[in-house]
Amino acid sequence: MRIVSTAAAMQKLALRWKRAGSKTGFVPTMGYLHAGHISLVHEARKRVGKKGIVVVSIYVNPTQFGPKEDLSKYPRDLKRDLQMCRAADVDVVFTPDDAEMYPNRQNWESEIGSQKLFSTYVVEEKLSQTMEGAARPTHFRGVTTVVAKLFNIVLPDVAVFGQKDFQQAAVIQRMVADLNFPVKMVVAPTLRERDGLAMSSRNKYLDDEQRAQAVVLFHALQAAKQAVKLKPVSAARLKADLKEFITAAPLAKLDYVEFFDPETLQAVAQVKHGTQMALAVFFGKTRLIDNAQL
Repeated sequence: MRIVSTAAAMQKLALRWKRAGSKTGFVPTMGYLHAGHISLVHEARKRVGKKGIVVVSIYVNPTQFGPKEDLSKYPRDLKRDLQMCRAADVDVVFTPDDAEMYPNRQNWESEIGSQKLFSTYVVEEKLSQTMEGAARPTHFRGVTTVVAKLFNIVLPDVAVFGQKDFQQAAVIQRMVADLNFPVKMVVAPTLRERDGLAMSSRNKYLDDEQRAQAVVLFHALQAAKQAVKLKPVSAARLKADLKEFITAAPLAKLDYVEFFDPETLQAVAQVKHGTQMALAVFFGKTRLIDNAQL
């Protein structure tokens, strides 16, 4: 396994693979890998074959964090991540730093979200406005910008994302289509713990009591599926019921629960089979998200 830390070296390798006709699969991550990430690596390998190249990027992207979010505390363990990548048969790990991804930035920590840091951003203006986009106004601008940069550096044929971040995947799919990136997007299923909690690097933040109660997200998804099993129901009524259900867990603070069309991400008044549901819940300062198609 090769470790590459500069954009120039990574792009040089990628161009060499292109000229040789090798197919490249790419899994972008912010590190602190878990089994969910590794499932994406396996999906990338399946897509490019044994003779293809699988690249994983590990980079905690500052531009997708808001001023009061957990950038400085986001879990990092590069040594462990590299061991997991080796075990998963990754060919190349790209580990840039901020200076590589956002040259000439100054006073980074004090200016998160400021236009002063970087001149050129990629902004998706439709699918990014609700849910995570509404709760975290600069988040998706940072996501689309860094993913566009990574696509231009790694030059993948296939990029694999997780379904847990449903809105993020939808926004990136729209960016790929609108800007003609020659990348096939694959959205792989959410991997869950035995009790149903979606795997996430942020689960590390939870103490034992919070972790025990965090499964309420999964139970809320299951309750919503059961509610629409026989007939459509009012979105407003179901939201109210689920808010009561979720906040019955003493440590849970609901950020949002939404029901929407999986293609347009527009909210629906009636919830039925095929409707997409997403929710975000705080446990202390830890914010967890999940989603499911009902």
